[in-house]
Amino acid sequence: MADPARARRLAKRVRTLVASAVEHEISDSRLELVTFTDAKMTSDLREVTLYYTVRGASITDVPDTAVAAEAFAEVTGQLRGLVGARLGVKFTPSLKFELDRVPDTVAEMEELVRKAREADEATRKAAAAARPAGEANPYREEALDEER
Repeated sequence: MADPARARRLAKRVRTLVASAVEHEISDSRLELVTFTDAKMTSDLREVTLYYTVRGASITDVPDTAVAAEAFAEVTGQLRGLVGARLGVKFTPSLKFELDRVPDTVAEMEELVRKAREADEATRKAAAAARPAGEANPYREEALDEER
């Protein structure tokens, strides 16, 4: 088992190497809109999981994640060879690519917060127009005067 700090450093280095290779050395147009967001290496330094996001060609386009996944499946061996040549460790880790779900989760959370704010505003409006459920003065003044 390797030191966890070393595993994090190596994962970061692998992410940098793969991102550089995808940008400059791999000539696959399906990977042009890919951004690597994170990398996690197993404690035995044998496998690296690289997390990526894909953006659309324009702001209104839906990203084609299936095409990017297909492209990664095809170039994994080539990327592993480049990483092995530049990483300088005894065993070259295998590469695993996973679509990063964080942007989707963030969008879902923002939607939930928006709905909660709308519900709070509706409650605030209802409370402003609310009246007490009984008399304005629920204490009987006559009974208090008689007891004194």
